[in-house]
Amino acid sequence: MNENYSGLNVVDYVILSTLLLISASIGVYYRFSGGKQRTTKEYLLADRNMSFIPVAFSLMASFMSSITLLGVSSENYIYGTQFVVINLAYIIGTPLAAYFYLPVFYKLQHASVYKYLELRFGVATRLAASVAFVTQMILYIGIVLYAPALALNAVTGLNKIASIIAVGLVCTFYSTIGGMKAILITDVFQSVLMFASVICVCVKGSIDAGGMNKVWEIANEGGRIQFTDLRLDPSVRHTLWTQLIGGIFTFTSLYAVNQTQVQRLLTVNSLRKAQRSLWLNWPILTALSLTTSFAGISMYSRYANCDPLLEKHIRSPDQLLPYFVVDTMGHLPGVAGLFIAGIFSGSLSTVSSALNSLAAVTVQDFLVPCCFKKTSDARLAWLTQLVALSYGGISIAIAFVAEYLGGVLQASLTIFGVVGGPLLALFTIGMFSTVVEQKGALTGLIAGLAFSLWIGFGGPKPPIPRLPLRNDGCAEFLNATIDSTTEQYLSTISPSALPTVVMPADDYFPLYRISYMWYAPLGFLLTILVAQVVSRIVRFNVERRGISGQKINEELLSPMFPQCFRTSQHLPDPNLLLTPRCENYEEKQSHEDQTVSKI
Repeated sequence: MNENYSGLNVVDYVILSTLLLISASIGVYYRFSGGKQRTTKEYLLADRNMSFIPVAFSLMASFMSSITLLGVSSENYIYGTQFVVINLAYIIGTPLAAYFYLPVFYKLQHASVYKYLELRFGVATRLAASVAFVTQMILYIGIVLYAPALALNAVTGLNKIASIIAVGLVCTFYSTIGGMKAILITDVFQSVLMFASVICVCVKGSIDAGGMNKVWEIANEGGRIQFTDLRLDPSVRHTLWTQLIGGIFTFTSLYAVNQTQVQRLLTVNSLRKAQRSLWLNWPILTALSLTTSFAGISMYSRYANCDPLLEKHIRSPDQLLPYFVVDTMGHLPGVAGLFIAGIFSGSLSTVSSALNSLAAVTVQDFLVPCCFKKTSDARLAWLTQLVALSYGGISIAIAFVAEYLGGVLQASLTIFGVVGGPLLALFTIGMFSTVVEQKGALTGLIAGLAFSLWIGFGGPKPPIPRLPLRNDGCAEFLNATIDSTTEQYLSTISPSALPTVVMPADDYFPLYRISYMWYAPLGFLLTILVAQVVSRIVRFNVERRGISGQKINEELLSPMFPQCFRTSQHLPDPNLLLTPRCENYEEKQSHEDQTVSKI
């Protein structure tokens, strides 16, 4: 490590304080401007008058957390660039989200996406999906606070407890008092810092290596450049097929039906602008993904022959990025502070988005139907802010508890992925099938979640093979007292690969060997299969008794669902549609208040 680095200096702390102060100030501004967050429409949906540009940046910032910045860079360093192929899935997933799913949610104009499930399948299905969402997000935001603080503490010396509390309190503060408007604007500011921190790594790595071409050459010689792995073996962690197929399901589950993202898309005043936000999000998201990936191979170009993991300078691949910054730029005033500000920005944007979405789901799906049906909108707005504040405290508490729960870290990250597939399937069968009814949908969701959680959590799982790491170029840095035997031993092990008894790959249960990228597609397919089978059995029994089936509101079906597949006996008369058919948005707005009150 850079011997001139003695820890964070005054300039670094000034930069970090400025980040937190600006974020908090934006929350204060929106608390005392506009409608002052007195209505749920303003607090949760920003009065539906936001520009599509900040919404696009917020969509990216909510998806790219601090864990993603640290993880994607280390992914390319340790396992190679095959992961980058997932960006092709984003191209396919964007129109799917924009034209197949979003129009349905935009017609509803409800703060909770799970209201759709109640209208389509009933209250029980809505509550089941809401519980799944709340559970995964509570766990995830705790990890988003804890994991980066742990990595930064180990490398930069930044106090772990202080960073968790500072980030947790600030994002809770501005998201609670400023609502969705404050979150969207701070996301733009924080996105710029995320780009700046990663670009610094790319530029410094390229300069030290002798140019971008040299970075690529060194990475290629080390076997890191991989894009065309066409193996069909589902146990291979990353291939062209896992990234393309699994990536489509992952992206669509996040951007088409996820509460956090759909809620942002409803903050603009037209469907066309919401779709434009999704399209603008794609190049922004891809740019940060590619930049972070290049940062990974830039780090590799420096440590190709002297890996800090083998040298035990760091304990985890997630510490590679902060280690590189300290090692190469720690002597430059403010650079470490700028980098940490970028990492903090990833945490702030993700946690603040989650808090607002959790508050929306909790109030709209649980509290209002149960206890606050006749409560005025002004009081509901106050209640929603109180719930958001409570979730902020819970997230900080989980961040501290996570330190003592070991495997829960990986478990919570896994649940974030395995829940997405079944939930996507639930919305898909609702919008693209007139056969599935409540019993089938609920049974399919439970089966899909159970299966996904089983293969995600079940074990034992085989160890993940890493690409070779070297430290034979560290001789000049080794202490002269280290003998040749010790040096040879260090060159053959890493902290995460100490001698253990490892079973042959074929001895593991087949479903435990498959790549994590297949969890979402498999959960999706099983949910649809079970829902279809159960629904057809139920409908057969109902029709045999001469009972007419429940009518499906046609506007709950996707506009991309072909008319030829719509079973006429399951559809109502046109005058029973959920919302009037309007030729333009201005006409539709005149009916908005009536529509929201109905749903």
